[in-house]
Amino acid sequence: MKSNIPSHIAIIMDGNRRWARKHGVPYIKGHEAGADTLEEVVEEAEKMGVKAITVYALSTENIKERAKREILGLFNLIRSGYHKKLKKMMAKGVTVTVLGELEGLPGTIKKLISEIRKSYINNESIKLNIALNYGGKKELIEAIKDIVKAGIDVNKINEQIIEKHLYTNGQPDPELVIRTGGRSRLSNFLLWQTAYSEFYFTKTLWPDFDTKELKKAIKWYKQQKRNFGR
Repeated sequence: MKSNIPSHIAIIMDGNRRWARKHGVPYIKGHEAGADTLEEVVEEAEKMGVKAITVYALSTENIKERAKREILGLFNLIRSGYHKKLKKMMAKGVTVTVLGELEGLPGTIKKLISEIRKSYINNESIKLNIALNYGGKKELIEAIKDIVKAGIDVNKINEQIIEKHLYTNGQPDPELVIRTGGRSRLSNFLLWQTAYSEFYFTKTLWPDFDTKELKKAIKWYKQQKRNFGR
């Protein structure tokens, strides 16, 4: 299975709320089920030889547009998930990185992110990037601002310079993007980094995306011919 395995997979974890409606439970229960799925997927991906996973946890648009009660519930889930799941994963060698803007997040979440960023993982097994309060356009705007502040000559700006100012600086671009839930769009996720990614769309709702579904997605990826415009 480890031959031609994507080293970096990006996942748009869509369908938690529809899963909750389908099962007649509050939205937060769908998000809780989605958190369980994430833990299983990361564990299985590491076994298969994947080196990094980037997940779209909460976009800048989600925070602005969704009901305040749901967002507060998500923040509470993030806090409890850190103590119940992420710490356990980190103890097993999972390096956790948070991508996104701190501005607009509650103080408790900022403190949690600070703790994560200070953590040192010995014998890293896989990297988990969590896109939180993240927007692809916002990421590019901030990168441009940083480049301008650095006083870099406009004629010297190239792909490498831009990439150094992205949230994902130092990480390879994802070879495979998975979106669950039946939608077929990027939704402002990793706009720069996915320029040559392969896109796998499935109707399976995220809480139902088990290890079998992950293997199916990777099997599909292995059948693709990647030519990068050649």
